[in-house]
Amino acid sequence: MSLFRLFAIGLLAVFPLVVAAQQTAFGSGNVDPQAPVEVESDDLRVSEADGTAEFLGNVVIIQGTMRLAAPRVLVVYDEDGERISKMQATGGVTLVSGDDAAEAERADYDIDQGQIVMEGSVLVAQGTSTLSGQRMVVNLDTGNAQMSGRVRTILNPRED
Repeated sequence: MSLFRLFAIGLLAVFPLVVAAQQTAFGSGNVDPQAPVEVESDDLRVSEADGTAEFLGNVVIIQGTMRLAAPRVLVVYDEDGERISKMQATGGVTLVSGDDAAEAERADYDIDQGQIVMEGSVLVAQGTSTLSGQRMVVNLDTGNAQMSGRVRTILNPRED
């Protein structure tokens, strides 16, 4: 094995800065997808025809300890039109859960699955460390997240 290859393997073992996909934790891991959803916005458009509500302008969504903000959020109701099934946030999204925060161009929240998919220049801040990639999938039941798409991690040692 070449000296360069040994060095590269050792460097990746010590500093995993760039990887194809990375598992991480996100948020408190105790968000209840069945908890009430509070939505605030500048404007609201409701469509009975397709069972959607479009919130526009300074949209803020709060569910338990989780907060999502975006310029536009499309809420899709279930077939009966009685409960929210999915939310699609676009135009630059910020998601905060516990001490963790993430930004992306888009976020799709599947309430039935308890999963949020953030896409497009995803940036996650966890304390003094950051992660970035093109896609992050968050399981709200477990608090586990998976980043993919040219993931970059910057780990900062804790100061005691």
